Amino acid sequence: MPGKGDVNSTDPGARIDAASSLAASLGEILAHTARPGVISFAGGMPAPDLFDAQGISAAYARVLATPRRVLQYSTTEGDPLLREVIAERLSRQGLATAADALLITTGAQQALSLACAALLAPGDVVLVEEPTYLVALQCFTLTGARAVPVRCDGDGIEPAALEEAVRLHRPKLLYLGPTFHNPTGRTMPAGRRRTVASLAARHGFWIAEDDPYRELRYEGRAEPWIAALPAAADRTVLLGSLSKSVAPGLRLGWLRAPAALRRACATVKGATDVHTSTIDQAAAAAYLTEGDHDGHLERVRSAYRARRDALLAGLAPCLPAGSRYARPSGGMFVWARLPDGHDTTTLLRSAVDHGVAFVPGEPFFSGPPDRRTLRLSFPTHPPGRIEEGVRRLANAFAHQATR
Repeated sequence: MPGKGDVNSTDPGARIDAASSLAASLGEILAHTARPGVISFAGGMPAPDLFDAQGISAAYARVLATPRRVLQYSTTEGDPLLREVIAERLSRQGLATAADALLITTGAQQALSLACAALLAPGDVVLVEEPTYLVALQCFTLTGARAVPVRCDGDGIEPAALEEAVRLHRPKLLYLGPTFHNPTGRTMPAGRRRTVASLAARHGFWIAEDDPYRELRYEGRAEPWIAALPAAADRTVLLGSLSKSVAPGLRLGWLRAPAALRRACATVKGATDVHTSTIDQAAAAAYLTEGDHDGHLERVRSAYRARRDALLAGLAPCLPAGSRYARPSGGMFVWARLPDGHDTTTLLRSAVDHGVAFVPGEPFFSGPPDRRTLRLSFPTHPPGRIEEGVRRLANAFAHQATR
């Protein structure tokens, strides 16, 4: 069965059509979830009730005191202060980083797109976890690359399966979400990260380490970045974002990469949009340096922890007997697999009729999908609303079972 990456890599029209098909599939799903009164566990969005609107507004007011600077064109590489602040945060968390090692981007999605444009040619192979972040699959399709899935378990990508895929496909890039993975919520342990880094060094492929959720940890200790491991330091591009930790409307992300790749990405960015919004970068830098960002993060983590726990508490009696799901130690998602015979795309229609929604697992697979799977996102509702949503989901399952 052909995978989603199996398109004519030399035909731009075919690549756009394939990426559009992926977007249309997700758009159709999300359209169902947007009905009035529906409790949606579908969108992977931070909670709007927890945005630090007052702190962000104050940061904009401060930078607008010098309008000639923040309303003018800027450098492609990004606001120097913002790069310094992000580099300092990364260094404080265990990844020694200089400001000039960073390129500010319009969201982490642009960071991935720039890395793909700089690294990939039509026909190149990108290895991906199965399942994986669905918008990344669109990105690889648009570059003409072929996404090849690699078998995973509860700890992420399986080393033996990865080594076999590398031997068979000679990939240019391995795309990973090793910390609070989207969609599964899992985190790759340190030992497996070292194995992945060693394989990259031995076989010469690049690693794209997508890391937007790291600061949303609710328990346990942080695992090291793959980018921090000596074996992978010269071949890892780290993708980060302020969307989950501050606000997605800022559209601010970054990439950290070895010098040659970073310069290539900056060249592509300069030809694409010149630079990311000057005023938004300046306001973010002011907020991170003068606002109470760490206090804000602690409040967000506390709220999300309670929301995660409310969802997990309701799932066991809600899901059909024989279902499986994991407890994420951070991030935004719970991934569930129902017993044989269930199709979550079909189930979604019944769920929406009962006033609740989720994302079926199908769009996250680059190969043949596991139709028993679904993703539930917990940040956007308080615990009481989550409990009501789980009750509605249980009713939808019960209704489906009687049909």
